[in-house]
Amino acid sequence: MYQWRKFEFFEEKGAGRGGGGGAPAVPAEIAGRVTCCSGGRGRVAIGCDDGTVGLLDRGFRLSYGFQAYASSVLFLQQLKQRNVLVTVGDDDQASSQSSAVCLKVFDLDKVQEEGSSTTTPFCVQILRVFTNQFPEAKITSFLVLEEAPPILLIAIGLDNGCIYCIKGDIARERITRFALQVEPVSDGTSSPITGLGFRVEGQAHQLFAITPSSITLFSLHHQPPRRQTLDQIGCETNAVAMSDRMDLIVGRPEAVYFYEVDGRGPCWAFDGEKKFVGWFRGYLLCIIEDQRSRKNTLNVYDLKNRLIAHSMPVGDVSHLVTEWGYIILIMSDKRILCIGEKDMESKLDMLFKKNLYTVAINLVQSQQADPASTAEVLRKYGDHLYGKQEYDEAMSQYIHTIGHLEPSYVIQKFLDAKRIYNLTNYLEKLHDRGLASKDHTTLLLNCYTKLKDVEKLNHFIKDEDGVGEIKFDVETAIRVCRAAGYHEHAMFVAKKAGRHELYLKILLEDLARYDEALQYISGLEANQAGLTVKEYGKILVDHRPAETVKILLRLCTDGGDPTTRRGSNSMRLLMIPSPMDFVNIFVHSPQYLMEFLENYIKAVKDSPAQTEIHNTLLELYISKDLSFPSMSQENGFDDHNSKERKGKEITNGYKSGTREKAKLGKEENRTAKDIVDRQRKGLALLKSAWTPEMEQPLYSVDLALIICNANAFKDGLLFLYEKLKLYKEVISCYKQAHDHEGLIACCKKLGDLTQGGDPSLWGDLLKYFGEVGEDCSKEVKEVLTYIEKGDVLPPIVVLQTLSKNPCLTLSVVKDYIARKLEQESKLIEDDRKSIDKYQEETELMKREIEDLKTNAKVFQLSKCTACTFTLDLPAVHFMCMHSFHLRCLGDNEKECPECAPEYRSVMEAKQKLELNARDHDLFFRQLKGSKDGFSVVADYFSKGVVSKTTIPPENAP
Repeated sequence: MYQWRKFEFFEEKGAGRGGGGGAPAVPAEIAGRVTCCSGGRGRVAIGCDDGTVGLLDRGFRLSYGFQAYASSVLFLQQLKQRNVLVTVGDDDQASSQSSAVCLKVFDLDKVQEEGSSTTTPFCVQILRVFTNQFPEAKITSFLVLEEAPPILLIAIGLDNGCIYCIKGDIARERITRFALQVEPVSDGTSSPITGLGFRVEGQAHQLFAITPSSITLFSLHHQPPRRQTLDQIGCETNAVAMSDRMDLIVGRPEAVYFYEVDGRGPCWAFDGEKKFVGWFRGYLLCIIEDQRSRKNTLNVYDLKNRLIAHSMPVGDVSHLVTEWGYIILIMSDKRILCIGEKDMESKLDMLFKKNLYTVAINLVQSQQADPASTAEVLRKYGDHLYGKQEYDEAMSQYIHTIGHLEPSYVIQKFLDAKRIYNLTNYLEKLHDRGLASKDHTTLLLNCYTKLKDVEKLNHFIKDEDGVGEIKFDVETAIRVCRAAGYHEHAMFVAKKAGRHELYLKILLEDLARYDEALQYISGLEANQAGLTVKEYGKILVDHRPAETVKILLRLCTDGGDPTTRRGSNSMRLLMIPSPMDFVNIFVHSPQYLMEFLENYIKAVKDSPAQTEIHNTLLELYISKDLSFPSMSQENGFDDHNSKERKGKEITNGYKSGTREKAKLGKEENRTAKDIVDRQRKGLALLKSAWTPEMEQPLYSVDLALIICNANAFKDGLLFLYEKLKLYKEVISCYKQAHDHEGLIACCKKLGDLTQGGDPSLWGDLLKYFGEVGEDCSKEVKEVLTYIEKGDVLPPIVVLQTLSKNPCLTLSVVKDYIARKLEQESKLIEDDRKSIDKYQEETELMKREIEDLKTNAKVFQLSKCTACTFTLDLPAVHFMCMHSFHLRCLGDNEKECPECAPEYRSVMEAKQKLELNARDHDLFFRQLKGSKDGFSVVADYFSKGVVSKTTIPPENAP
């Protein structure tokens, strides 16, 4: 194996150990010859030929020793799962028939104190190895397998090719014994068992048995155990070991062989007699005797990397054991050689100094170092190759560091070297692993565009077949592709990522493909389409207004399908956009906003935003300064070229000026006609959105008043004032316009009390004519007719009001005054007649009262008024000249049955009047509602309601 490199990955750890300054050794307290040893659980157990067992600590000091056997300790093994020591040795022979060889199990956790200087662990069980069924023979090998505690499987190899097995709970002596026999050699003789090895795979237990001439595998999970001869060659004692993968290792002079359950495996041709073979942390340990010099050499082989990790000459080795992460060699002279592995950093530094980067990489990978350490080795290797200007090989190493090495470290190197192809490769791998940032995406796309490599750009953007997850930042990719002119690629990324707003941005701002943008929006879901139209609606309205309005109508009306509008309003609000969300996109095209809202209110009658929609429409209809795109373009064109045309206008003189005036006149006429048409629509909307059946209108009344007032829209103001019953405001509108006919017509309509009007409007109208300062005799006469008809004002007030207008003559009111005087005279005459009548009746009543007080009353009735029978005693006569039998009156003897109802009605009326006198609200309501308030007061006095005055006593509190 001269081809394998040699390294010093191990070093001797002997200095300063064992309590002294020299090399460590077996403690002097152990006097006997070391016959066996075993590592495990932080201590090394040593058995000697004098029957003692010593336990050494990490410093190779004796923890304690005890006398295990009377004669010699042959084999021992420390268990891994429990602190138990299993030994085989020679003890005192109890009788001539029984063997002195016995197996003992010591519990090292239980220590028995025997005097002041000796400590002995508790012996759990003692078993005789040989019995009548298992004849005695020389023991050549020993191995213990821990199954599920406390079950042990002990294999004892003999020199006759037989293996005694003991299985069970040794402490309780619940055991099973059985024997295994290897296949004898060709001459019929038996070979000794030189080595044993257990292999465990789940519930399957297998035992390797090695002799100098064969290797046999026993399958213990079969009953009886099945034997299989793997090879016809074997090895001597101590040249047997088990690897971490449970493979059998056999050392022979010509090579080292590995065996699996199905036969021989790899073979490593290491020359020399193998005194000892072991396995340590993935390394193969061999103590090889040189055939010429007869000197022993310890070689530590790294089979994965095909190198010798350590090689050193050693003396006569009696035992090889591993513990505490060290390789421990016990020499025949009781010296101890302790060898430990160097740390990974030291090994790597050694390799780096020799520029053996490949070996370093293989080393860290084989020893399963952490990814960061592996990446650091790869980085150094990459730096080494980069320094040699082997850029392709260096990049291949840097690619393996992705995820651990900062990408900017690599990118900066290859930007400086202008190796754009290598940089592109690195950035691609960075994106494949999902570790690229926005800047990395920008850089990679810039590399593609600089290389003009459309194929790679397609592969990166479209991911071969166009499917799969996007491995880069979408916005960055779109931005770079747009800047480089690859608009189709940018659109593909936006569409695949579902970034509809970016897709439309490219279509509209870069490619000006408005029809395609509208078609794309039509295919989106309602919510998403609404969002995109909000963002890019202004551009679409500027270039494709009619088509945009159609899309908006379809979005806001569920495509015109009435079946989709079923359900609650709350559900529709969640699914259907409101038209008011799109008002701002029509900022430069208000006429299309009108068209959109008009069509919407025709299609949807129960929109939640109907108030806002009607408010917006009213503002569009009534405003006078609404501009159209065609007008704006024409005006803009004129302004832009005005300076160029100025000279021509001067030269053309009168003709050019006339042409411009004619053009402006046409535009003014067209604008005026548009205003009239829109205001006509506005008035119609005012009326249709506030019909007589509606309590509240479908628009804001205050806003409508403000709009109409700001734009001097008289018809709208008149309608709103009339609906709000602000009749005086209606009259004010006509007054401001000096529309006399309109004033009179308005008063006829709104001043009729029978129709719920306000008759006082005629007084206001008369007052207006009295202050107008012009001849309006005709109108005044007509007004006086209605005032006289409704008796709205007294004649004196009429005269005082009209006297303020110097243009009016007495002839205007002559007929009115004559008629009123005649009416008043007639009323006075009627009142005089009534007074005379009441005075006569009063005088008559007074005489009757006086007669009743002073003269006797003669009752001459001969019949009862009630029953009309002849009046007899007892009888009752009343002052009203009615007479009754006493029996006809019943219980009521104090009032006349005939006159009592009339009297009671008079008294009730009087009481009611007295109560009404205390109800001041009723008095004032009658006073306010009457045409003639004086008559109401006079009526109260005539009924004696307010004539009684109560004077409180002087001493009243």
